Amino acid sequence: MIELKNVNKSFNGKVVLNDISVTFERGKTNLIIGKSGSGKTVLLKSIIGLHPIDSGEIIYGDKEFSRMHLNEKKLIRREIGMLFQGGALFDSATVEENVMFPLEMFTNKTRQEMLDRVNFCLSKVNLFNANKLYPAEISGGMQKRVAIARAIALNPRYLFCDEPNSGLDPQTSIVIDKLIKELTLEFNMTTVINTHDMNSVIEIGDKIVYIHEGNKWWEGNKDEILTVENKELEDFVFATDLMRKFRHQ
Repeated sequence: MIELKNVNKSFNGKVVLNDISVTFERGKTNLIIGKSGSGKTVLLKSIIGLHPIDSGEIIYGDKEFSRMHLNEKKLIRREIGMLFQGGALFDSATVEENVMFPLEMFTNKTRQEMLDRVNFCLSKVNLFNANKLYPAEISGGMQKRVAIARAIALNPRYLFCDEPNSGLDPQTSIVIDKLIKELTLEFNMTTVINTHDMNSVIEIGDKIVYIHEGNKWWEGNKDEILTVENKELEDFVFATDLMRKFRHQ
């Protein structure tokens, strides 16, 4: 579980996050949604410590992350897996080397132990016989699965995903969504996903937090969001023809 209490963040005097309080639950897919410029990316980066907050508290389990010293934060970060928007794979490294990277950085495992873990993680994302391939030799969907395998290599308690479906076709996006959901349940992780993809919201939105102009405007789940009475959220959710069809079903 991750809990935010009255989190505030400003840049050059402009308020970007205003008194945000929310709890992200363990074993669930927690989605942060909002328009571009709403503050959702700043919120995600603040949670993982890339942006120091101005005030408030960020609590991992029973540990107050926002007030920790650097060495203490490093211990928490070893429990964090991160799936970046573009995948962020190393182009000059093979699939195997990409997934092995955090194991080499943060563990004292033997080469064989690391390889066993790599193969285990690749099997969890349904990638077989791809170890020696390079990112340029595999599809965008496969690259994203490699990035997920790398994100879970250290068996994290917390998984953060920044626009995981960016650049993917709708069918592949569904595969990635389901994979993230399955891994969240299997490993009982606290998964936080920053997205604007309404298909993801409808498919895997166990908990949804809508950010509007730096404020927490609404929170609920994928069933509640379709019947919500909140003008700003309605405008966001039903912006496409597909979502308007959902509304009238």
